[in-house]
Amino acid sequence: MGGLQVSVPVSVPALFLVGVVAGGVATRAMDVVMARLDEGETPPQVASGVLTDTDPDHAPERPAAAVHYVAGVLTGPLFVWLYLAAAVAVGGGAPAVAVATAVCYPLMVGFFAVVVLPRSRGLARQRLSKIRRAWGVEAAAYLAVLAPLVGVAAAVL
Repeated sequence: MGGLQVSVPVSVPALFLVGVVAGGVATRAMDVVMARLDEGETPPQVASGVLTDTDPDHAPERPAAAVHYVAGVLTGPLFVWLYLAAAVAVGGGAPAVAVATAVCYPLMVGFFAVVVLPRSRGLARQRLSKIRRAWGVEAAAYLAVLAPLVGVAAAVL
């Protein structure tokens, strides 16, 4: 009995590798935006606080940075997968990049706003909308860098 054999062009795994690298580049770009926003550096502290059961204002910085970069790097391949799925539906190129972006943005913002932020403890209620807004801007900046990098790589590979 023969096993299932799947053949994919080399460009697909290469595109996932590009996604990892592009995710890292986009995360570095996000850092620039985070530093300029009121509450901009709070989302990684919130994630660290949730993981360590600590108030975000006192959450350890090393886990915050680690979570931030791991999530950023791994969102790159997620975006590639969304791009490839969109390419099946709408064809490749700019339309697939636009669809992947339109799907990835609410996933990023929603996951943080609905899953991570409500599990945080010790944040004043007045800060929550500023933190959500900052994350929304940061996610947009991340995708503004990631989407074109993946789109160009997909066109070249």
